[in-house]
Amino acid sequence: MVEPFMNESILARAQKKGFVEIHIHNLRDYTLDKWKRVDDYPYGGFAGMVMQIEPIDRCITALKEQRCYDEVIFTSPDGEQFSQGLANELSLMENIIILCGHYKGIDQRVRDHLITREISIGDYVLTGGELPAAVMADAIVRLVPGVIGDEQSAFSDCFQDNLLSAPIYTRPADYKGWKVPDILLSGHEARIKEWELEQSMERTQRLRPDLLEG
Repeated sequence: MVEPFMNESILARAQKKGFVEIHIHNLRDYTLDKWKRVDDYPYGGFAGMVMQIEPIDRCITALKEQRCYDEVIFTSPDGEQFSQGLANELSLMENIIILCGHYKGIDQRVRDHLITREISIGDYVLTGGELPAAVMADAIVRLVPGVIGDEQSAFSDCFQDNLLSAPIYTRPADYKGWKVPDILLSGHEARIKEWELEQSMERTQRLRPDLLEG
C-alpha cells in the first residue's frame, strides 16, 4: 500500500537526491510461523485479530542492530495528535521507525516495551496504519533541508505559527472581473507582509479559532 506512494513526488526526489532514506519492512519476513502469520486471536475472548509481539520485536531488534533510532512510533488512533509542530520536531531527527498497526490492534506489550511514541492523524479509525505512516512521512520529509528547492516555502505553510495561510493568487491579475487584491500588486513589501499577517489572523479566527487558544 505505501511503497508506490513513497516512490512518487517529493518523497521520490528526496530519496533520489540522497536527502533521506525510506525502507519498508514486511513483518511477515520476521515471523517463524510457516504460514507467515503475524496475527492471532486475543486472549479473553475479545473480537477481532491482534498483531503478535514476536515478529514486531524481531523486526525492531534487527533494525536497531543496524543503527540507532530517535523514536519508534506506533500509528494509533489514541496517540498524540499529529501536527505541523510535531512534523518539524521529527524532521530534525536522524532515524525513525514507524510501526503500522493493523487488524484490531497490536499486543499491548509492544506498546509497553518497544514503542517510544504513539501518534494519531485524527479522531477516526482506519483499517491500518499505512496511510497515517505515509501522511507523516510526507509531512516530515518535505521539511528536511534541501528537499524543497525554496526552503522558506515549507516554513511559511499553514500551521507553522498556529496560523492558517493567507490567500494566495497568481496571474492573471483580473479574471472575469475577479481581481487580485491591489496590495499584492503594489510591490510594497512591508505592507504586503502586514496584509498577509492580517489575513492569516482573520482566517484562523474564523475557520480554526482553536489554534489561537494556546
